[in-house]
Amino acid sequence: MKRLHLHVNVPDLAQSIRFYETLFGAGPTVRKDDYAKWMLDDPKVNFAISERGREAGLDHVGVQVDSKAELDALAGRLKAAGEATLDQTAAACCYATSDKSWVEDPAGLKWETFFTFGEITDYGKDGVPVPETVSAGSACCGAPAAAPQPKPVTAGCCG
Repeated sequence: MKRLHLHVNVPDLAQSIRFYETLFGAGPTVRKDDYAKWMLDDPKVNFAISERGREAGLDHVGVQVDSKAELDALAGRLKAAGEATLDQTAAACCYATSDKSWVEDPAGLKWETFFTFGEITDYGKDGVPVPETVSAGSACCGAPAAAPQPKPVTAGCCG
């Protein structure tokens, strides 16, 4: 089974927990001082939020799998398509231990494919090394990213 994963940085964890409890109709599965996670079956998603001193908004997306074999298959598809992946073994991040394979999509969005096999008592220490063109610390447990640069305003829907 695969489960979509979304990780959002939030400026106020308690306020965000209240909002998402209302939206999902359920409390978080994991709740820490700086992190909360919902493992929902409807919709089938691993939804996490954290208050870690970074810009609010979507941090990364991913696909959580139930086995190392599923992770190897997903990472293998990415590599067969010519994508460069960053693979981690026993990464300590988000209060869990996981094997991971990271990739960036053509727009620069970070995707994490991962198999979690253990819990840890702290947020973790394993960040994702990223190229200089990507803000350092933007995925999982890295250091806070530099202040964002202003983006040009575009007209029209969704732009």
